[in-house]
Amino acid sequence: MIGLEHLVKNYGRKEVLRDLSIFADAGEITMLVGPNGAGKTTTVKVLAGLIRPNGGSARVQSFDVIHDRIKAQRAISYLPQRPDFHPRLSCLEILRFYARLRGLPDSRCHAMLDLAGLRECASVRSGELSGGTRQRLGLALLLLPDAPVLLLDEPGLSLDPAWRKRLQDTLRLEAERGKTILLTTHLVAEWNNVAHHCLLCRDGKIERELDPNNLPADFDIFESESATPIKMNHECCTIAL
Repeated sequence: MIGLEHLVKNYGRKEVLRDLSIFADAGEITMLVGPNGAGKTTTVKVLAGLIRPNGGSARVQSFDVIHDRIKAQRAISYLPQRPDFHPRLSCLEILRFYARLRGLPDSRCHAMLDLAGLRECASVRSGELSGGTRQRLGLALLLLPDAPVLLLDEPGLSLDPAWRKRLQDTLRLEAERGKTILLTTHLVAEWNNVAHHCLLCRDGKIERELDPNNLPADFDIFESESATPIKMNHECCTIAL
């Protein structure tokens, strides 16, 4: 279970999250969609215990992410948008390193290599991997500890269509096993008919829930309804993004 209530996060004077609330249940995939800069990555990083919010509460399972951060992190497995590894370590060495941290057997590492299609890359250094293969190594690490809560930030960006489909199928199976899954994406059409719930994040808050089985149309309708013309005058205007 994931629970975020009235979350606020500022970077200096910039308000990134504004009274954001999200609830995600076990056995379900909850998807957070929206444009770049909407606050999706910040939300996931708060849940992962990587940054502290300025206000509100965040819970994973029964643990407060702020006050019981270590206990909350033990229940989490997190795949960042751009996973980074020591370039001189091989795929198997990286998996073994994290397996030791979690107290897992070596057999688990080999099972994850197979799951991510990395058996032939076991001895290849991570610095030599393509972007898509590195993302698959990230997927192997995500599933390595069999954590009850999975957090994924833009997981399909570097994957080709076949592997993106395999990732989606894998997440469905993990949800059926009772895991709580929260993922972010701005590639709305490519994640249609995957999640149980889909929340539209915009300007640091949840605007509304979208139909997860009709995302392209539902998102386009919202965009057309929310679009407002920019009024111009004769002075020079600068738009800060």
